[in-house]
Amino acid sequence: MLLFALGEGGLLVVAAGVLGLVVWAAGVWWFLAYRGAVRVFGLLVAVAAPVAVLVLFAHHRLWLTALVIVLCWGAALVLARAALRRADPEPPMRAVAAPGPQRPVLFMNPRSGGGKVGRFGLVERAEEHGARVVLLDHSARTDVAALARTAVAEGADLLGVAGGDGSLAPVAAVAAEHDLPFLVVPAGTRNHFALDLGLDRADPSRTLAALTGGEELRVDLGEVSGRAFVNTVSFGVYADIVQSPGYREDKVGTVLALLPELLAGEGVQRVDARADATVLTDRQALLVSNNPYGSTEGLGLGDRRPQLDGGELGVLGIRVDGVAEAADVVLRGTRSTGLRALTAQRVEVTAAGGEGGGAGAGELPVAVDGDALRMPVPVVCTLHPRALRVLVPRDRPGLPAPVPTVNWRRLAALAFGRADRGSDRTSREQSRD
Repeated sequence: MLLFALGEGGLLVVAAGVLGLVVWAAGVWWFLAYRGAVRVFGLLVAVAAPVAVLVLFAHHRLWLTALVIVLCWGAALVLARAALRRADPEPPMRAVAAPGPQRPVLFMNPRSGGGKVGRFGLVERAEEHGARVVLLDHSARTDVAALARTAVAEGADLLGVAGGDGSLAPVAAVAAEHDLPFLVVPAGTRNHFALDLGLDRADPSRTLAALTGGEELRVDLGEVSGRAFVNTVSFGVYADIVQSPGYREDKVGTVLALLPELLAGEGVQRVDARADATVLTDRQALLVSNNPYGSTEGLGLGDRRPQLDGGELGVLGIRVDGVAEAADVVLRGTRSTGLRALTAQRVEVTAAGGEGGGAGAGELPVAVDGDALRMPVPVVCTLHPRALRVLVPRDRPGLPAPVPTVNWRRLAALAFGRADRGSDRTSREQSRD
């Protein structure tokens, strides 16, 4: 109705915007999937597309019309999310008061996050809270899980890690095995797990306040072929990139160098997966997460998980074979044929066509919480619901306000006053209790 009220100008704004988005997606695909002149051409197209749309608006004096449409659409999304949040509130992760541990042991990686352990004085502050600190020596291969088991045998009543996401899972698995609380000190680079727990990633020392009286959360712990994970298991494009020897020294350069073969080259290792009863075939990339990431209207993957105790794996499979499919994914997200997002209890992954992967017959490259590994096929991902007790401080400044996916069918039901049956997630929460 708004478009008709604005006349031909409104229709032109929308048509130009959609066409510009399609052309931009095509340019990005050419830039990522090819080298040489085609890559340069793709970059030019990706830059020129939005510029051309802006020039068109200026030439036809459609700035005001475009602004009205954008503002109205933005207001509609804000109001829609507010209505959905009110109708289907996300149940928060339940925290219970927890006494401070008597014999906590923390493992710290001095090299993580560019030296955050030393920069924030984490060793001294942890010892002030009564913790014993074990510094990890990365000049030699250290079995941190074995160190954690030794600490438990010596009487530790809490295990914790100050480091990146890749350092957490082995110690978390030992803590879950012995039903001990686990402390996360976000001293790495990205710290996705800490983000979803609501911890202060800017000042990791604030997490240590939990040692003198904090709260305890029961969260899920993922498992991939016998190995624990707290965030994600990646197959396909991302896993192949992480396997590259130069990835850690030059991440951007490595990605740009390898993507053409991985996206458009022949003989690229793709994967098949079975997520419960759903089959995903010939995927260039597959992401399995410990609980699903929040949705966005674009690619269907947000930057954080609203919950860590939902009892489900998140699964995202991507298959894009050309410009048309790339544009379709950008425009339609999970409704496109190239992108599939779902949840599952068990995910089994094999090489596409049932063959082994690459140099090691019967193996696949896998990135577990960002660490490069090779695992024998089939690679099986499962979840242990609420297996991990996480100790957190009472003050968690990063706790998110849940952002629901805009479901227009659900909104229509609310608008016409239909009965509110509640969200599936709420129902699952009640059934577990």
